[in-house]
Amino acid sequence: MPKMIETHVHFNNDTLERDLPGVLARATEAGVTDFVVVGFDEASSEKAVALAEEDARIWAVVGVHPHDAKHWNSKIAERLHGWAGNPRVLAIGEIGLDFYRDLSPRDLQYAAFHAQLELAREVALPVVIHCRDAYDECLALLEAEAADIPLIIHCFAGELRHAEICWKHGWFMGVDGPVTYKKNDALREIVKATPAELLLLETDAPYLSPEPFRGKFPNEPARLTHVRDTLAVIRCTTADAIDTQTTANARRAFPKLLGNG
Repeated sequence: MPKMIETHVHFNNDTLERDLPGVLARATEAGVTDFVVVGFDEASSEKAVALAEEDARIWAVVGVHPHDAKHWNSKIAERLHGWAGNPRVLAIGEIGLDFYRDLSPRDLQYAAFHAQLELAREVALPVVIHCRDAYDECLALLEAEAADIPLIIHCFAGELRHAEICWKHGWFMGVDGPVTYKKNDALREIVKATPAELLLLETDAPYLSPEPFRGKFPNEPARLTHVRDTLAVIRCTTADAIDTQTTANARRAFPKLLGNG
């Protein structure tokens, strides 16, 4: 039986939460053993923690997404600090910069990003990074300010030069459904060249359904097998080898996972 860790999922999204028992059953049948539920604002972070406290297979990441950076305030900072001490909370995230949608003004995105990086340093937790259409800016900031913080670059979608920066610093790179998309040869070449010890399996469910489900909502962790199998093909290895490597990587990326199974 394969053994995979889903390192980025949103069970705190209503669509998946409504059918959570079924979603978990299908994922378990596919070989997914652990699920990292990632927050994107105060309410979703609270829900991630609650889910993690209810089910030993579920873990939480708490933070404020750049889309919601306009809502960042001292109260949220306090709550994140409190959750960070919970043994079920693995990291701060997903945080970063999103210049594609610009749902929060860029100055406020930077402010929330800076504050949460400092929080992660203070509580000694890794950080899950969201970056879209801002790789130059985001990676420059991380190189300048976060060289001492373990980082997971969620759903890597940058260019080779951006990947090389991640490799140089030993930052983990999340691989999701887009690696399966037929025209995404550039991403597959990057993933093929990425050091094996830096790869993580993600779905970002309910978003980013892989082929052959592209465009179908909702995505769910049972489809992690399609991401895993694509990785095996492009890296000329076996599904079992990808399972073993990415599971070990997840436990290094999120040290609190080491004590589980």
